[in-house]
Amino acid sequence: MHVMSVARFEHFFRAAAGFDIDKADLKRYTDFVNQKIYDLLLSAQAAAKANLRDIIQPHDLPTTQGLRKNLERFRKLDEEIELWPVLEHLATRPRLDLALSADTEARPPEIAGALSVALGHVFRIIDPKMKNPQSEQWERCIRVFDELL
Repeated sequence: MHVMSVARFEHFFRAAAGFDIDKADLKRYTDFVNQKIYDLLLSAQAAAKANLRDIIQPHDLPTTQGLRKNLERFRKLDEEIELWPVLEHLATRPRLDLALSADTEARPPEIAGALSVALGHVFRIIDPKMKNPQSEQWERCIRVFDELL
């Protein structure tokens, strides 16, 4: 990951949740975001198939109230940090059985942003005094998201 991108992520997590991350955390973060995007797209694919469609539409994505709130929080933070271009490059669009509509194809970066804000909040819930997430906190956060998404 480019040095400028690392600095943006560091700034983002300080602004979103008040803790520091380092380069080692970015690999875990990238894996987490891409796995959750894949999980959400698999659910969207199932919804599209259940409705006898061969294209996944944005309304097929299972976006919860919490995810929508975190998307709004991300948009406000992103005005200052400009993380969107990095997320556009970072957020993968996995191969699925069905095609994504153009609008759905554009969604992974904003989903990644919303998940990033949510991740920061979950870290804070798990350990309010944390300064820099360690392996144990990462594992707990990922387990929480695995249970919910």
